[in-house]
Amino acid sequence: MSSTKFKKDKEIIADYETQVKEIRNQLVEQFKCLEQHSESRIQLLQDLQEFFRRKAEIELEYSRSLEKLAERFSSKIRSSREHQQFKKDQHLLSSVNCWYLLLNQTRRESRDHATLGDIYTNNVIVRLTQISEDVIRLFKKSKEIGIQMHEELVKVTNELYTVMKTYHMYHTESISAESKLKDAEKQEEKQFSKSGDLNVNLLRHEDRQPRRSSVRKIEKMKEKRQAKYSENKLKCTKARNDYLLNLAATNAVVAKYYIHDVSDMIDCCDLGYHASLARTFRTYLSAEYNLETSRHEGLDIIENAVDNLDSRSDKHKIMDMHNQVFCPPMRFEYLPHMGDEVCQVSAQQPVQTELLMRYHQLQSRLATLKIENEEVRKTLDATMQTLQDMLTVEDFDVSDAFQHSRSTESIKSVASESYMSKLNVAKRRANQQETETFYFSKFKEYLNGSNLIIKLQAKHDLLKQTLGEGERAECGTTRGRRNARTRIQDSGQPIPLVVESCIRYINLYGLQQQGIFRVPGSQVEVNDIKNSFERGEDPLIDDQNEQDINSVAGVLKLYFRGLENPLFPKERFLDFIATIKLESGAERAHHIQQIVVTLPRTVIVVMRYLFAFLNHLSQYSDENMMDPYNLAICFGPTLMPIPDGQDPVVCQAHVNEVIKTIIIHHEVIFPNQRELDGPVYEKCMAGGEEYCDSPHSEPGTIDEADNGTEPHTSDEEIEQIEAIAKFDYV
Repeated sequence: MSSTKFKKDKEIIADYETQVKEIRNQLVEQFKCLEQHSESRIQLLQDLQEFFRRKAEIELEYSRSLEKLAERFSSKIRSSREHQQFKKDQHLLSSVNCWYLLLNQTRRESRDHATLGDIYTNNVIVRLTQISEDVIRLFKKSKEIGIQMHEELVKVTNELYTVMKTYHMYHTESISAESKLKDAEKQEEKQFSKSGDLNVNLLRHEDRQPRRSSVRKIEKMKEKRQAKYSENKLKCTKARNDYLLNLAATNAVVAKYYIHDVSDMIDCCDLGYHASLARTFRTYLSAEYNLETSRHEGLDIIENAVDNLDSRSDKHKIMDMHNQVFCPPMRFEYLPHMGDEVCQVSAQQPVQTELLMRYHQLQSRLATLKIENEEVRKTLDATMQTLQDMLTVEDFDVSDAFQHSRSTESIKSVASESYMSKLNVAKRRANQQETETFYFSKFKEYLNGSNLIIKLQAKHDLLKQTLGEGERAECGTTRGRRNARTRIQDSGQPIPLVVESCIRYINLYGLQQQGIFRVPGSQVEVNDIKNSFERGEDPLIDDQNEQDINSVAGVLKLYFRGLENPLFPKERFLDFIATIKLESGAERAHHIQQIVVTLPRTVIVVMRYLFAFLNHLSQYSDENMMDPYNLAICFGPTLMPIPDGQDPVVCQAHVNEVIKTIIIHHEVIFPNQRELDGPVYEKCMAGGEEYCDSPHSEPGTIDEADNGTEPHTSDEEIEQIEAIAKFDYV
């Protein structure tokens, strides 16, 4: 290796390492900034606690003492470095703004009494202590997730470094092989030139044989070097392709982290902070407004600041103040090696077939991941809404404490009962922390899924561009699908065709199918079957047309999930959930039966048919692993969606229990055919072959992989299906 070439390699690696080092330094500074921000919040809360504690002690000193107190904290803030920074940039945080206005209002106070001091001591300070605990706890949890994200960034940069080095190595070998091949060609030309200059007739007989042997050796050496060059060139092409794909994935992950993940991580740190602080200030405002009306002007100013407590605005201000820390770094550029002019993924033979297989594999994996991640996102949104409802409960009104007819003891009792009773606090705190834990677990799962999607999507898009894959047109409009679904609902048949046909097909071929309704089928096949039903056709009527059992099961679930009016009416949701309080299964089934008989007769007929089938299916749980509880987990969210306003985390377990009870006691709950005319489910249905002996029902087929040779791909590109029935699905 020449010194010039060695110097070029070192420059490339040095440039890459410098860029990675800058990113790592930036990540370290981010944590320092967030930690400093958390400490400033805790310091702010500590100052507020001390402020209210002192204020309660000096209520009798009125104006002069309060002025001294306000001046004490104002001078402390003016001398702080954080205050100078905010004042210079005019980026005053909404929480800090409330603190400043509170001090201004304190200077205007002239009198107070014992009730105000009692509220400060037993309410406001306790709230601020809880907020301090929340800030510390949420920062630790957010930091753990942040560390994981940083490790992921380091991992992808290390992977990129590895494939870049591999590409450099193979390119070097390719250049070397090419050089050796050219030397062999020159020797061959030189040998032929010498042979032409000599007169064959002048050669002696004994000299001819050595010359022929020399020519053959040169030709053989040329053939070997030609083969070596072709082999090294192919390796170089593959290595370059891997480098470009990993380069695209790395840039996508880094961009996502700086544009989305950092913002989301700051949101986690802010979770409930502003809402809890707003409740604390509103408690203070309620007491002050009832103390005297002469101070309304100043209190209105504080109330306006409290209304403007905005976590998003504060987040943007923090990021703007530290723009160098939070701005995304420069994209990783392709670094060609030694004048290599190819800067795109090569899709020519012999790697075209491999790239095409890899593209389709990525496409299938992405479709599954996006569906799964969308479900996680919906759960995340519902949990966030539950948290917000907990944190924004309007419990700050203490006007009852200022009724003049009440004694000091009754005032103290009212102040305690409204919010700070030990039982109430313990229950609230337990519910809040449990919901927080669930939210962070789902947030972590969502981040991991979205990171994997963004990496695979980057590779997919680059391969699509390279292979010239065109976009597929959408199969119909949303309105057309809704009309088709409505046509199936209103077809006038006692049992809709899609329900009857899918249940018949599963009865014939899928009762022993392991993991049925739990293992997803092919999305393409599900769409094809669903589209056929929407056109009024029955794609399952021909027993010779073997469909995947999991896809047929998916169509059945998809039909009930897509009903505009769920099978279990939302207005009777609470009635069904109330039956969970009954310990006896027989009593619970009896109460459910009383609710069911009030439903429309057409709905009862469909319910009777469906749950008789699910009961029959659960009888094969030894083979299909789907007992009534597992079936309830799969069908609970589909048949009985949780109405808006209800807590999905709490209600989902109750929904599953109701569905399980109906599956087990369906004969007690639903009227028989003599009591209610209409189709009933039959365990033995007609078919082209015995339903117990269908090839579709062979066990051990939960995880299926495509046949054929698989190209070399990363672990994230290979879909791994793991289906385990657990409880409390949302």
